[in-house]
Amino acid sequence: MEFFNNHTKLFTTAFLLFVGLTIFVCIIPALNNQTNNAPLPFAQPLSEEAIKGKAVFISNGCVACHTQQVRNVDMDKVWGERPSIAADYADNHRTDFWRNTATLMGTERTGPDLTNIGSRQPSKEWHLSHLFNPRIVVKESIMPAYPWMFEIKEKKEKGDVSVSVPEEYMNGEKGTVVAKAEALQLVAYIQALKQTKLPGDAPQPVFLYKKTGELTTDGKSAAPKELNGAMLYTNNCQSCHQQNGEGLKGAFPPLKGSKVVLDENPELLVDIIMNGYSGREKEGFGAMPAVGTNNRLKAEEIAAIMNHERTSWGNNAKKVTADQVQKLMDKVKVTAK
Repeated sequence: MEFFNNHTKLFTTAFLLFVGLTIFVCIIPALNNQTNNAPLPFAQPLSEEAIKGKAVFISNGCVACHTQQVRNVDMDKVWGERPSIAADYADNHRTDFWRNTATLMGTERTGPDLTNIGSRQPSKEWHLSHLFNPRIVVKESIMPAYPWMFEIKEKKEKGDVSVSVPEEYMNGEKGTVVAKAEALQLVAYIQALKQTKLPGDAPQPVFLYKKTGELTTDGKSAAPKELNGAMLYTNNCQSCHQQNGEGLKGAFPPLKGSKVVLDENPELLVDIIMNGYSGREKEGFGAMPAVGTNNRLKAEEIAAIMNHERTSWGNNAKKVTADQVQKLMDKVKVTAK
C-alpha cells in the first residue's frame, strides 16, 4: 500500500508506463511502416499551391464527406484503376515537428471518392463552378456551396480567374465571379489527386466480389439487357454538358446541335470520349477528360451514350452499333494516360 500512497512513485511509474507504451505501440510501428513502405516510383509530390490547397481541404471539413481510398471491392472500380495500397499514402509528411499531417482517407463516402478525381475531372473551370455552387453542374447535389471563396467584381482585372455562373445562381447580384486564392489552391490540390500507376513487375491488387450475370429460372445466363443510354449519360457526362445537352456557357460546350455529335462519321466523337479533348480552351471551354478510358467504359456503354446524345434534345443523327464503336476504339487507340 505504501506504493499507492506515495504519489511520487505512483505518478513516476504511470508516466514511465505511458512512455514505454507510446514507444512500443506508436513510435516503433510507425518507424517500421516508414521502412517498409515508400512512395511509388512514379508518384508526383504535391506542388506548393496544392499543399496550401490541402490545408484548405482540411479546414473546410471536406474529409467528412469525401474519402480518398479505393477499396478492393468491385463496386469501387468507378473511383480508381486499382485498389489503394499503403504506398499511396507513404509520401505524407509531418506538417511540422509537433503536428502530423492527415492522410485524408476518410471514413464516410457521402460524396464521390476523390482518389483519382484529378484524372476523372481535370477541368479547373468545372471545379470552380462546382465550389461556387454545386447545383450549377450537378442539379441533385447535396454538397454545400462555398461562395466565400469567391468575390463578385464589376469588372475582371488582370490576373483574375473568372468563373462561369448562370444568372439564376447569382442571387440577383451583378458582375463577374472571381475565384479567391483559397479556391484556386483547393482546386490545385483536387487536380493533383491522381492514382499513381504501379511498376509493371509489382503485384497488381484486384477488385473482389464482382457481380456475375443474372440467371434465368432454368439456371442459364439471362440475355444481356439493353443498356440505358440516358442513365449512362447522367453518370458520365451530365455534370458538364447538363441534362438538357446545352452545356454551360463559357465553360462546357453544348451537345445539342453539335456538329461533332451529329456527324455521320462518329470517329471523332469516339476519339474525344476515349482520349479527351482540349482543342477549345482558347474559346474558354475547359479540357474534357478521357471519360471512356478513365471510367473503363465498354463499347456497348459508349454506343448507348452516343445514341442518347445523337437522338436527344432535337438531335436526329443515325444511331451507332457497339460493333461500329469497337472498331473505332481500336482505330483511334487510347492515348490518354
